[in-house]
Amino acid sequence: MDTITVIKNFMDDNDIKYLLVNSTNEFLVEYNSPEENSRYKLTNFSGSTGEALVTPDRIYQFVDGRYHIQADQEVNHEIVTVVKLKNNQSEQEEIIKLIPEYETLGVFAKKLSQNKYEFFKAKRNIKLLNTDPLDTEIQRKNNKDITLDISLTGLTPEEKIQKISQNLKSDECIYITDLDEVSYLYNKRNFSQNFSAKITARAIICKDKNTLYSGEGLKNLEHDLKNINKKVYIDKSSINAYEYRLLGNNAVEMKENPVQIMKAQKNDTELEHLKKAFQKTDNALKAVRDYIEKSSNISEFDIAQKLETEFIKQGAAGLSFKPIVAKDKNSALAHYSKSSKDEIITEGSLVLIDCGAYFDGGLATDITRVFVKGEPSELHKKIYTYVLKAFLLAYNYAKTNPQRPVSGYDIDYPVHKLFETFDLNGFVFNHGLGHGIGINVHEFPPKLSPHELSKTPLKEGMCFSIEPGLYKEGAFGVRLENSCYFKDNQIHSFVRMNYEKKLINFDMLTPQEKVQLEEFEVL
Repeated sequence: MDTITVIKNFMDDNDIKYLLVNSTNEFLVEYNSPEENSRYKLTNFSGSTGEALVTPDRIYQFVDGRYHIQADQEVNHEIVTVVKLKNNQSEQEEIIKLIPEYETLGVFAKKLSQNKYEFFKAKRNIKLLNTDPLDTEIQRKNNKDITLDISLTGLTPEEKIQKISQNLKSDECIYITDLDEVSYLYNKRNFSQNFSAKITARAIICKDKNTLYSGEGLKNLEHDLKNINKKVYIDKSSINAYEYRLLGNNAVEMKENPVQIMKAQKNDTELEHLKKAFQKTDNALKAVRDYIEKSSNISEFDIAQKLETEFIKQGAAGLSFKPIVAKDKNSALAHYSKSSKDEIITEGSLVLIDCGAYFDGGLATDITRVFVKGEPSELHKKIYTYVLKAFLLAYNYAKTNPQRPVSGYDIDYPVHKLFETFDLNGFVFNHGLGHGIGINVHEFPPKLSPHELSKTPLKEGMCFSIEPGLYKEGAFGVRLENSCYFKDNQIHSFVRMNYEKKLINFDMLTPQEKVQLEEFEVL
């Protein structure tokens, strides 16, 4: 039976006409495997985020700017309508608009955060569903979890837990539901899963006791949550609606998540590890650049294979996400992920590579560079230089605005204004400027975007990407991404990888920009 029929039958059995189908699993992870991604099974859209709404007449697939073109290419348009969100649009708000006020929306309690549940509950009638008919049984094992040495973490699990628990009273505890936070707190990693270093676990931290639930231990979690006799502090953005109900009146929302804040502010040991990890990342990508320049008759797929080989040579434990290797028109898809054997690099081909890896400390690296086989066109150089100018503006923002705290929103805003002054020839910048980096390649905080969440000031030790880009469907795209850290009230780049001299129109750079560019080797 096909997935659409399964879903429709399920909706009939539960007497609902509208159903939200999620991309995540019960742990609310961003990068979910196809086996656990019901939305992928339903619409065939393979992007990391974006929910699907099933209505009586259509299925609506919601996607942000990174995935506009990709979703169009992957879904069956006879059945699925792609809703292309703009930077200032909320997916949840757009979902609500498609549901009449008198109708009920069905949601899967284990796959929706309590925050999102409360949003939908305030707008429409909601029916919580405990089972997803598209789920398959997953065996969760922890036999490949490893514990990191303090030389990579700077603090022991006991020291981290002490910092978290010292302010708790005897009748209070914190329930840690975010997998990155549990992995961070216990200094544990698991590299056996593709594009992940996190362990699959939960934790309950009390004043004098802490319990880690992983592997077979997760089977005890539901019982313990039902029977806990304490005030339980939770983060509504990472606890699912099902577990929230298990806690009942014991659940108390945290005003500020102490683990999230501690994890986001990397200590000196973690920063030193990341510097070494990014040096290895630079080395891997430089080898691939040379491979492109010197090789003939190679494809996107060949480049992706070479990239993985080079990361392994550098000692990578795994890749931090599926790398993007996109030539020419494919580079206009911000998150193109096919790396096709049929896309052959020829003279004048532009190639965008977005990649990263995990090394022994289990913190993600992330970098994007653009290369050209042979000589670039004048349009290649123009768009590349526009994006480079945007990067330099953002990267130097704290230096040029020393008089106030710096937020991701502050850095993002002038980049959008700068692009508005350029002759872009139909190219657009349709995604946020950057994201936090940690155990997950996308971490929050911080965030660099036009959204309200980005207004939180950057704090010492926070790590994030700066990645302006310009894209034109059917032509090409350019994105230049450096991962950075905030220290001593300044932005510093982990990435030392140079920019491509032959792609830069130096006549378009100001004297100040030429000086700023000297920080990065230009070959």
